[in-house]
Parts: sequence; C-alpha cells; structure tokens
Amino acid sequence: MKIGMFQTPFLRPERTPRQVFQWAIQQAVHADKIGFSEYWIGEHATLNWEGIPSPELVIAAAALQTQQIKFGPLAHLLPYHHPATLAIQTAWLSQILEGRYMLGVANGAYPTDAALRGIKDMSQNHAMMLEAIDIMERVWKGEPFEFEGKFWNAGFPEATGGKQLRDVRPWGGDIHMAMTGLSSPSPSIAFAGTHGYIPASVYAGNDFLRSHFATYREKMEEAGRPSDRSMHRVVRDVIVADTDEEARKLAIDGGIAHAWNEYIKPTYTRFGVLKGLLHDPSFDPDKVDGEYLAEHVWIVGSVETVKQKLNHWMDELGGPFGTLLVYSHDYIDNPEPWERSMELLVKEVAPHVGVSQEAAVA
Repeated sequence: MKIGMFQTPFLRPERTPRQVFQWAIQQAVHADKIGFSEYWIGEHATLNWEGIPSPELVIAAAALQTQQIKFGPLAHLLPYHHPATLAIQTAWLSQILEGRYMLGVANGAYPTDAALRGIKDMSQNHAMMLEAIDIMERVWKGEPFEFEGKFWNAGFPEATGGKQLRDVRPWGGDIHMAMTGLSSPSPSIAFAGTHGYIPASVYAGNDFLRSHFATYREKMEEAGRPSDRSMHRVVRDVIVADTDEEARKLAIDGGIAHAWNEYIKPTYTRFGVLKGLLHDPSFDPDKVDGEYLAEHVWIVGSVETVKQKLNHWMDELGGPFGTLLVYSHDYIDNPEPWERSMELLVKEVAPHVGVSQEAAVA
C-alpha cells in the first residue's frame, strides 16, 4: 500500500494564514523526505477550519524543495474558476513539476464558497464542472478553437504575424485527474470511472467504500477500461506511535480530536456521513467522542497494532486499495510526535499491509 497525505488542512481557526502556509509546506517537505507518494491540498475560500484558498501556491512553494512526491489540489472547485485560466495554470505547474502533478476537481459542496462567487443556486454546479473540464481539455491540446458555452466562453487563438504562441500543453501531454466522492452512491465516483480518473473516497464506513469500489469498477468496465483498486485513494485518520498508549494520547489529547470535536463531527452530521461511521447503528451519535473515535473510526496504535488494524480493514473490504491518504491535523506547536507517526506509517506499517493478498482487487 502507498501512503499519501490530504492537507485539507484541519487547522484551528486562530492559526494565521502564514502559519497555515508554513505548516503545509513543512508537511510536504517531510512527507517527501520519508517516502510518501502523494500530497493533496484542499481548496476552500470561506471555511474557518480549512484555510487554504489557493492550493497551487502551496504546490509551487514546495515544488523546488521536494524530489519524488506528487502534488495535486483536492480539489479545485471548477465552478469558481474560469476554466481557460485554470487550464493554463495547472499545465504550467505540471511542467514545473515535470510529471509530479495531478489535478483533483470537484463541484464545490459548501454554500458559503458558492455565495462568495455570487452563486445562490448550486444545482448547476455539476453542469458547470462538466463544461469546465471540456474547456480545459481543449486548451491543453494547444490547438485553435472557439467555444461558447452555457457558463463560459473560451478559445485558443491562432498564431499571427509569424510568431509562435507559447506551448501550453501539460507535461507529457496530459494531466492525470482525480475526483472525490462524498455520497453513496456517488455520481463523482461514477464520472471518474467513466472517464478513467483517479477516484478518491473520504472514509465514511465500509459499506460506503464498497459502494464506491463497485461503482468505479462498473463504470470502468462499461467504458472498456481495465479496473482494479490500485487507482483508488481512500482518506482516513491514522496515528502511529511506539506504544498503543502513546498513540491514543497523541490522538485523543491532540489536534485530531480537537478537529473532530469542533469541526469534523458537526460537518459529517450535517452531510449525513456520521451514521456510517458507527460500529452499532443503535449507538447515539451525540455520544461520539475522542475515545469512541480512537476505538472505532481512527486507526490508532503501535506499529504492530496499526498493521493488524489495517490488514483487518483490508479483509473487511474484500482486499486492498491503492493509496491511503491520511489527513493532516494541527500539531504545529509540537510537530515531532506527529511527524514520527507519519514516518512509522510509511516505513514500518505500509510495507506489511495487504502483502498476503493480490496487489489490486478487480
């Protein structure tokens, strides 16, 4: 199993923009150094716990400080960008990173982010995303076209006066795209399967994940593409330490529990996701706290404990998937235990997860 990070980021609202920016870059450099394969950054303009409005700035700042790790926004909210401008920007980043760039795209789920752009009716967001993707893919070809759409006009000009236009094509000619799924069944995961995009699922219980796996496989097969779980990214909270006790303390007394109590649990409740995380449907969601989450939702423990929990999880899912993305949390004031957790996960745990099973399950 590969290990990556999703830098949402879940940082306390009182953190300054400079602190958020520095933490995101520090995490990216550390993740690259210890062997993480991917580093995704969220995009939100108005959310006080997810304070990166411009993931491309983090990617650009980290690009020359890293060597191996791949970067991508997860995701650029396409209804809130002019697609031609975004196409040029993302292609340039792919050229700068020379193959270490991926592009996550999404509709946008939060009304406040939409309202900032004057969008009061979000029912058109999905159609806006599809039109934006069409325009971006046309721009990436670097060939003249004119387009008048429902939401945007765009085009690529002809060279005039014998002067060549700059090559705006992405590195290698294409950008590998990703889409996130937050519902079950998920139209975004279905779209990803139809178009061969990377599917990324936020963990909301095993039934939720199995639904995403099945949807992706079905749509890939309908499109005549080979399908396996090696493409699939799953986002989940994981904490590793030298002992179970240390790991639980780092989780329950640290940034992960604070984020869940103050922000993630209320958000999951609002979106109807929390119930899928309960080990017993009769359990009162109001009683979900750090102790419960450490026992039933997060993967927490020593190296051996986390190995066992992850392999048990793979068995429950019917086999492994491609990449586990761990959320980044607020350990700015004392980063060493958190960074050690990252290192133990990628170096001591991941090589032993799913090794007795097929590398990917059809």
